[in-house]
Amino acid sequence: MLARKISGGYSLFPEATGYPIARLRPVGGEGIFNVLWYSHRDRWEPVGDFGGVHLPLDEALEYIAKDPEGCFWH
Repeated sequence: MLARKISGGYSLFPEATGYPIARLRPVGGEGIFNVLWYSHRDRWEPVGDFGGVHLPLDEALEYIAKDPEGCFWH
């Protein structure tokens, strides 16, 4: 997995394909990140229907790995 800092956030890409998987955008200054997914519209969008998922970094990475919404690993 590759992580790149782009425009104030961190984008995650698998080394094999380079296709965007997730983006972590800092929210405030307390180490909380908004988790975004790369949608079929070719842009980053919040996960879920209610404004996104906001988690500390370790929980955000675990959330992406488990993919409960089925949006990251397709």
